[in-house]
Amino acid sequence: MLAILHPDTARDSEAYRQTLHYLENLPGVSLRVHEIQGTRQRLTEIYLIGDTKSLEKEEIEALPAVERAIRISDDYRILGRHKDDRRHSGFSYNGVTFNQDNLNVFAGLCAVDVPEHVEIMMKALEDHGQVCTRMGAYKPRTNPYSFQGHGKGCLPWVFEKAGKHGIKVVAMEITHESHIAEIDTCLEQLGRPTGVMLQVGTRNTQNFELLKAIGRQSTYPVLLKRGFGITLNESLNAAEYLASEGNADVVFCLRGMKTEAGQPHRNMVDFAHVPAVKRLTRMPVCVDPSHSVGSREQSPEGILDVMHATAQGVIAGANMVLVDFHPKPEKALVDGPQALQLHELPAYLEDIQLCHDTWKKRRAIYQRMRQAEQE
Repeated sequence: MLAILHPDTARDSEAYRQTLHYLENLPGVSLRVHEIQGTRQRLTEIYLIGDTKSLEKEEIEALPAVERAIRISDDYRILGRHKDDRRHSGFSYNGVTFNQDNLNVFAGLCAVDVPEHVEIMMKALEDHGQVCTRMGAYKPRTNPYSFQGHGKGCLPWVFEKAGKHGIKVVAMEITHESHIAEIDTCLEQLGRPTGVMLQVGTRNTQNFELLKAIGRQSTYPVLLKRGFGITLNESLNAAEYLASEGNADVVFCLRGMKTEAGQPHRNMVDFAHVPAVKRLTRMPVCVDPSHSVGSREQSPEGILDVMHATAQGVIAGANMVLVDFHPKPEKALVDGPQALQLHELPAYLEDIQLCHDTWKKRRAIYQRMRQAEQE
């Protein structure tokens, strides 16, 4: 069961103390308190874990600090919807909003290589009004002899260039708990010119100790990629690991499923799951067309498969796009053959906006239909 307190309930208030005292003394029940700081108010959710079947909702809702109570299922206790659309959804970080209604584009280098390429990429994004990017400093690779990323050595000039060009959020994959401290220390030393969204790659979706470590920090939001060989339910439970440790600022990323059935694409594109994830959880949903498609092949009308896949995700309601671009793909150290080129950026962004606007129009059609049914 979940008890949602009245907005901005202070921890030192008498109502809060009375409510917590009552809940803490329920037999066979333990509590987990989550605070969500929104743009206008702070929300407190208290999760009642254990033998809650005998509890009456009315009993909990009668407590002085409680606004309402919700019975929740075992799956996705924190991140799930639980048939309640009034719960807080999404979050803001470093001036950028992430929720299930809006859309952010993270175009950039799959792997950071040289300062010149980072500078060119950041400037191109600034010129086109973008405030987010992807920049890989730590790169887990299947082949132990492949380029593993520059690591913490490249962080200072990546972050400085991001700040110079007005980039507010950099999506950066980490593969070890120590990388959190490296990123945090570097940002602090530079005066925090930008922000970072910690990315969990598909290989680490079930690295539970890493998930717990990332979840224990609340400074940085998290982008969790779906595991490439596990079910959607297993991947969503991986996201719940993050939230259960305290960090519910999570974006869930669909990046394709590893199967021979996906050929000729690199992976089986799974963007039909965008609305499913939004229905099951309150997380914003990201699509990664670059790693789903994995090539620059194009259809007869001249549209790249990566662009078609992006459109499929966005028109289904995706809230974030993570996509590979590179000023000189032939010199990229990772995934150069699939990277989009800078001269394609304006058309790509226009296409994305067109699809997002179409999604809004589609949503309006069915909202009108439901309203007509209720009248």
